[in-house]
Amino acid sequence: MSAPAPSPLAIVDAEPLERQGEVLTDAALAFLAELHHRFTPRRDELLARRAERRAEIARTSTLDFLPETAHIRDDPDWRVAPAPPALEDRRVEITGPTDRKMTINALNSGAKVWLADFEDASAPTWANVIGGQLNLIDAYERRIDFTSPEGKSYALRPDDVLATVVTRPRGWHLDERHLRAADGRPVPGALVDFGLYFFHNARRLLAQGKGPYFYLPKTESHLEARLWNDVFVFAQDHLSLPQGTIRATVLIETITAAYEMDEILYELRDHASGLNAGRWDYLFSIVKNFRDGGPGFVLPDRNAVTMTAPFMRAYTELLVRTCHKRGAHAIGGMAAFIPSRRDPEVNAVAFDKVKADKDREASDGFDGSWVAHPDLVPVARASFDAVLGDRPHQKDRLREDVRVTAAELIDVASLDAKPTHQGLRNAVQVGTRYIEAWLRGLGAVAIFNLMEDAATAEISRSQIWQWVNAGVVFENGEKATADLVRKVAAEELAAIREEVGEDAFAAGKWSQAHDLLLRVALDADYTEFLTLPAYELLG
Repeated sequence: MSAPAPSPLAIVDAEPLERQGEVLTDAALAFLAELHHRFTPRRDELLARRAERRAEIARTSTLDFLPETAHIRDDPDWRVAPAPPALEDRRVEITGPTDRKMTINALNSGAKVWLADFEDASAPTWANVIGGQLNLIDAYERRIDFTSPEGKSYALRPDDVLATVVTRPRGWHLDERHLRAADGRPVPGALVDFGLYFFHNARRLLAQGKGPYFYLPKTESHLEARLWNDVFVFAQDHLSLPQGTIRATVLIETITAAYEMDEILYELRDHASGLNAGRWDYLFSIVKNFRDGGPGFVLPDRNAVTMTAPFMRAYTELLVRTCHKRGAHAIGGMAAFIPSRRDPEVNAVAFDKVKADKDREASDGFDGSWVAHPDLVPVARASFDAVLGDRPHQKDRLREDVRVTAAELIDVASLDAKPTHQGLRNAVQVGTRYIEAWLRGLGAVAIFNLMEDAATAEISRSQIWQWVNAGVVFENGEKATADLVRKVAAEELAAIREEVGEDAFAAGKWSQAHDLLLRVALDADYTEFLTLPAYELLG
């Protein structure tokens, strides 16, 4: 068979930005068009398959390991490709959006890896999408600097201490409305973020002794991992690069993916470098998939679901065992605390909690973990240094003691904690404040000394939806109803108005955020991702 005819250039449908021509070259746009032509139809099929699987979960209220892939799980011999030198030691990874200041601070942070985020920590304005690509190119060319409004200057440190970049594109469900193909359809945001970054930086990174490395978000099945692998194979061939140049770490942040960890690594085995345990999106996925599963699936307040909960322990220990059995890195969860400038006692208590969390991860066998702020890098590093010493990882710890059943992964009913009225109020507070910032183009937002991103807003609005639809009765005797949620939301909006002042309130997106939160938390038809309707409101 002859190869498909080349697709025309992708079409830019946006007001031009300064320097965007450096990113949106004819060759880069042609590459995006070809990615869209080859892979968007399969993306569409897999999104439809997600809906079918969700309908099956609604019917059965259960999940199991796939019988048709048992031979992959049972085969003791296969391994993923060895890690490249730049990804051998991943003991501390810092996460954050690709704005100019964060790019400099993350690379300078002392972390081994920076997760450069085009996904949950980035609101996909056109300026953020293109500006983030420019910032990464400028960083690799060492021509990046930044001066804050207060006059503080930022610049890169010497190369030998800079973090290795692992870029996270958007999930498969999001489109990029500003780039359309010849068929008139928007190009998936995942292909835009991946394609532009890979096209412009793959050879540049190889010349620097590193490579194009990626985090893959919100994967729901090994078939979605297979699609990514096929994208990688095509992209490397397109630039005449060796197969295996790309390396990918998959976030196991959906409940369905937790049942397919072996299979996901297998599909990506020539390009895989590890799996990551993402807490908030994982809980969001449990609520989303089992939202009508009855009282046994009702989660308590999000802060009451720690990583020591039995079903969370099952998930994380299975992840470590699976990764190490296959020669892959196991990367732990997020420490989201943002240090206070005014309260050292708050900092001391929080740092102790971070240390305990990272000590647990290191002792469980994880090879590294995430932090959201540079001040947490030395805390996490100390925990992993104590276990690893001079070793880059502990993949030799096979955790053959771990035995996890299908039922244990969804044993939400084993939790003692229950939803509380304060938990409802906190969900409204966090959801409103985060959505307002997102609508202004900010994807990573400090709220109550925690760095919040889209995943925390998702779990907040999903818990409200679940509690209302389950008829939860709080400890004060009040029942979770739509009217109660509207009352709390109105109180919180009034409190925000008083807190920020009339001028700032009027200049913000507070009413839009309030209305959108109520829409995605109270509509009878559950919205799959709040970022889908939010994107329609984004400037």
